[in-house]
Amino acid sequence: MNVNQTPTPEPVRPTRSKAALAAKPGHTGIDPRGPRFGAGITAVLLLTVIGLGLDGAAALPASIAERATQPAFILLSAIALLFAWGAFAGIQRHPYGLLFKNTVRRVLSAPSHREDPRPPTFSQAIGLIVTGLGIVLHLAAVPYALVIFAALAFVAAFLNAVFDYCLGCQLYVLLVRAGLIGSARAAK
Repeated sequence: MNVNQTPTPEPVRPTRSKAALAAKPGHTGIDPRGPRFGAGITAVLLLTVIGLGLDGAAALPASIAERATQPAFILLSAIALLFAWGAFAGIQRHPYGLLFKNTVRRVLSAPSHREDPRPPTFSQAIGLIVTGLGIVLHLAAVPYALVIFAALAFVAAFLNAVFDYCLGCQLYVLLVRAGLIGSARAAK
């Protein structure tokens, strides 16, 4: 090797749990750092919801209109709408994914692997269900419901953002292996 040549690094192979999420040959995948970027933003927003919600979680206002105008409720509703966007339009069309693609991705090197977009999209649906339950129970005047469900969603977003462990994606893989959703079901 010449002094001017640098060795080509070996491609990084995904771990066994991430290998199940990898895009199949011939299929377009997504940069796996995009969902982590979005999870980081979501985690910060959910932590804000928890902080705002703890203030009046024990003694909720009497009317639905008053509960619906609380800042924590409004922010959690916006997060739920973002989860709905990702679940129904797909992770590739999610605002955080587009922000990542058009800004952050441009300054990063190419990803070591591509990820199948279906598990993160399924994960968005799980986020929608969790935050939706918090919203409905808060409107029904269940004390601490908004904070508890925001905290559950925060844990999932935090694990994805910090440790690259997507709970919804792992649930997706388990359901596909069980034949309840996805390609295994279509093959039956």
